[in-house]
Amino acid sequence: MDAHDVLAGLDPEQREVAEAVRGPVCVLAGAGTGKTRAITHRIAHAVRSGVVDAPSVLAVTFTTRAAGELRQRLRALGAPGVQARTFHAAALRQLTYFWPRVIGGDPPSVIESKLPLLIDACRSMRRNPDRSELRDVAAEIEWAKVTQVGPEDYAQAAVKAGRKPPVPGEEVARLYDAYERLRRDRHLVDFETILELTAAVMTEHQEVAGQIRQQYRYFVVDEYQDVNPLQKLLLDTWLGGRDDVCVVGDPNQTIYSFTGATPRYLTGFAVEHPDATVVRLVRDYRSTPQVVGLANSVLARSKTPHKLELLAQRPDGPAPVFAEFDDEPAEAVGVARAVRKLADSGVPLREIAVLFRVNAQSEAYEKAFTDAGLPYLLRGAERFFERPEVRQAVVLLRGAARSASADEPLAPTVHAVLGGIGLTAEPPGGGTARERWESLRALAELAEDIAAQGGDLSALVAELERRASEQHAPPIEGVTLASLHAAKGLEWDAVFLVGVTDGMLPIIYAETPEQIEEERRLLYVGVTRARAHLHLSWALARSPGGRRARRPSRFLDGLTGRGPAQPRAGATASGPVRERRQVAASVHCRVCAKTLVGGAEQKLGRCSACPADLDEALLEALKAWRADTAKQAKIPPYVIFTDVTLQAIAERVPIAETDLLAIPGIGRVKLDRYGEAVMSLCREVRE
Repeated sequence: MDAHDVLAGLDPEQREVAEAVRGPVCVLAGAGTGKTRAITHRIAHAVRSGVVDAPSVLAVTFTTRAAGELRQRLRALGAPGVQARTFHAAALRQLTYFWPRVIGGDPPSVIESKLPLLIDACRSMRRNPDRSELRDVAAEIEWAKVTQVGPEDYAQAAVKAGRKPPVPGEEVARLYDAYERLRRDRHLVDFETILELTAAVMTEHQEVAGQIRQQYRYFVVDEYQDVNPLQKLLLDTWLGGRDDVCVVGDPNQTIYSFTGATPRYLTGFAVEHPDATVVRLVRDYRSTPQVVGLANSVLARSKTPHKLELLAQRPDGPAPVFAEFDDEPAEAVGVARAVRKLADSGVPLREIAVLFRVNAQSEAYEKAFTDAGLPYLLRGAERFFERPEVRQAVVLLRGAARSASADEPLAPTVHAVLGGIGLTAEPPGGGTARERWESLRALAELAEDIAAQGGDLSALVAELERRASEQHAPPIEGVTLASLHAAKGLEWDAVFLVGVTDGMLPIIYAETPEQIEEERRLLYVGVTRARAHLHLSWALARSPGGRRARRPSRFLDGLTGRGPAQPRAGATASGPVRERRQVAASVHCRVCAKTLVGGAEQKLGRCSACPADLDEALLEALKAWRADTAKQAKIPPYVIFTDVTLQAIAERVPIAETDLLAIPGIGRVKLDRYGEAVMSLCREVRE
């Protein structure tokens, strides 16, 4: 296969991508448009035409599965030497290789979970650890680290970002600080620290940076809409001012902003690189025109910048089905019947998926599929009765049933039992705590249904045990049950989107216009998972005989053949009336006023090419002080301050502590620890 053969079979836009063998290149690729095909053929074309050697290419993506697919396709195209890895795998490989040389000793060990350290941090603070709560604290720490927010700045940054931590922000900050100290003391790194340390080692050791940049000259980054600030920092460090980079992403599929991911690097790529080649892939080869038409309609009123309108390339298929049910059990039974009908018509069960907004919704479908004799596979979550909170609740309810009197009312008793393990009158804001609450609430609702039928606590326990014993589907081909987030990147012949109501999609705790728009994109992701058969359904009530107060999602207004959903009190078409979240101000160069993009430039407060006064004596004094302090504390020097931070201090020569705090990378904790020593050195220079 020669270079020309690699281009055969590509559509005009895919070929444009493949022939743009020199960066910077930005590929805006809609769902089902063949982005993986385009970028692998681009890499293979560049290799086979002699533009770049295969070992000099680093293709970065977000999952091991996606990296494996890239490698497999590239081998088939005659480019087997290309490195295709996740951000973390690539960074860890580099960090492990260079650690003995530049740091000394054995490289740190990688931790898979933050929970063990957080539990120890709690104990050191004489705080009772709650695993469910700590999982949400771990998520907050991950968000803080990928957005480059230290413990000292977390509380303020969380408020500004509209975060809803499981405990007060100040307490998260204390746990964050204790976690980081324990991690360093035990010579451990988490996934975020791997990226941070790799960038720091390259920044502070030019010989390391030179060797890595000599090795990797050609970069491709997939799913660029999901890049977070820490990943962007590492990518910029790898590039080292070069621009031979191709980024690929879809702004319509930005659904992970709660983790710190941001589409602004994708949508702003042409601003960062004014000479970039920008190609839009909009020919959808996955879905029928009927599915594509609904996907485009869902996004028609979206305010997502640079959104892509897809053009279907497949023949016509069946129209999407919109189904309304009286209650949730009826919806689950109706979906099971529709699945059976599809299976009888020849659609394999492995090519059918049921997608929902939160994992707690799976229980009704697990039961309905079990009752219908349909095997299923639960993806991305534990089965309902295997979740820790459900197992704990069943044990407690079984114990309560042994000691309960015959006339003890069922519902209040169950609420009292579940209240002791996390069921509250109002749900928590989100995250693991919200999923745990949803599971407990599902048990409470089942208790209310059994109470309405005259059952007691023993009847509830018997029903729970029956359901648990029956929901062990054989580990063979079956219908996929998954959350919408877990379904991203996958596709099936038939997709059932269930529970599509206001309050669930968009989820009730999505409050700001930005959060509402992300929920709209989440529905879009669900729709575009379907190749041919698409069913959307909702229930008007939770349980049989209940109040029929629910409405289909506002995102379906005008699309279902029914009247529009009635807005909730205080809501508008774009969401509840709330104050718009503040957006962080851009950082501008203090010399030429240009907007600064790179992390190093933002720290310095100027473009790398702009002139600045630098006090060489102060910089040398700061480095000597840092080396002595690091040696005494037995920590790497960059943990105290990076070279860029020291350079920023030497350029600005701060007069007061407020001047020092104004330098990015210096927060309240570092000011308290090192501020007096740094200010003393600055005073000596001024005198």
